[in-house]
Amino acid sequence: MDPLVPLLLFGSFGVLMLLDFPIAAALGISSVLTIVAFDLAPLQLLPHQLLSATASWTLLAVPVFILAGNLLAKTAISERLVHLARVLVGRLPAGLAMVAVIVSIFFAGISGSGPADTAALGAILIPAMVKAGYKKRSAAALIAAGGGIGIIIPPSIALVIYGVVANASVTKLFIAGIFPGIVVGLSLFVVSYFLFGRDPNIVLEKRGTPREIAGAMRGAFWGLLAPLIILGGIYGGIFTATEAATVAVVYGVAVGFFIHRDLRLSDLPSILVDTGVTTGVVMLLVCTASLFAWVLNTSGVAAAAASGLLHLASGKTAGLLLLNGILLVAGCFMDAISIYYVLLPILLPVVKALEIDLVHFGVIMTVNMAIGQITPPVGVNLFVACGIARIPMKEISRGVVPMVLAQSAALLVVTFWPDLSLWLPRFMR
Repeated sequence: MDPLVPLLLFGSFGVLMLLDFPIAAALGISSVLTIVAFDLAPLQLLPHQLLSATASWTLLAVPVFILAGNLLAKTAISERLVHLARVLVGRLPAGLAMVAVIVSIFFAGISGSGPADTAALGAILIPAMVKAGYKKRSAAALIAAGGGIGIIIPPSIALVIYGVVANASVTKLFIAGIFPGIVVGLSLFVVSYFLFGRDPNIVLEKRGTPREIAGAMRGAFWGLLAPLIILGGIYGGIFTATEAATVAVVYGVAVGFFIHRDLRLSDLPSILVDTGVTTGVVMLLVCTASLFAWVLNTSGVAAAAASGLLHLASGKTAGLLLLNGILLVAGCFMDAISIYYVLLPILLPVVKALEIDLVHFGVIMTVNMAIGQITPPVGVNLFVACGIARIPMKEISRGVVPMVLAQSAALLVVTFWPDLSLWLPRFMR
């Protein structure tokens, strides 16, 4: 391997990022520069490489899940879930914080996107929490952290991308993410209790009457049913993860137009445009990041980097800690899709050498990516929560520190307790 290859590849990428280029453009430009400078391949092969990166049946789930999430986000499902949680646990210490976490877990089983969950729930819960006496930065930070659960619990766009890159079963990845996602949620329960449970400035919710609880359960029924249909169908072998995306769209149309009647035909153009824009961004990242990964593999950089990491990893425990450290740092500066394509070619040989199950590592990596969504400077959930709460990034960055520490503790549990991820997939048909 020519030592100048990684210097040009990563150097140009870093310079472009410092110049505030979009990450997709930075990945693509640095890849093409390296290909041309070292004559790694004829440029005529690049269109074929980009086409092969997206011509995947599994990747078809990405735009369809995005469409399903947009459909369901336009309904009042989030409001109904929040109302149910408030009448059930709002009276407890740190009640609204507990509500935020519970609803984040349930909504994660609907949208599959961290920023989407943060936007949908933040618009409702951040003003309510501030009114109840929570500090605005703490409320926004908690909603952003809860939104990260959206990429762990299925349906998860992040797990779909990992399955494509690592050639792992997306169906098993979906099922493997359920318990780890709940553990991450429990970590937010704990930190919420210690942060807000004894704050005298926080006003407790009124206790829900049996009639109010029954009414809230009826209202939230279809929201609660959505993840059960998707996960039950996948776990029962009724449909694949990709087919589950289509089921989710049909369910969203049925609930939105015929049951809750929150959707109108006039809403469809904006929903389809939002879906197209988001899909375009994702697929552009997939194309340029896959080209970057191809350069890493073709030039021998990935193999050399993997060999170096294996020398540093003196055993499985040390190797897992090293991998987590790399992913946590990377999550501060890059989005999940880019990390999957750029780092997986380097990390997979290490994962296989350490005999780590690919499904288990997929969950570990995705929990790292969830934490990356709330770590500055590129924490996408933080930007969404900042916009809703109308506070600067500096302020929410201070508020999110306890949530990052809590989720990091949950990450260690997920990392060193493999059966948490792998127990359910073992019973799949």
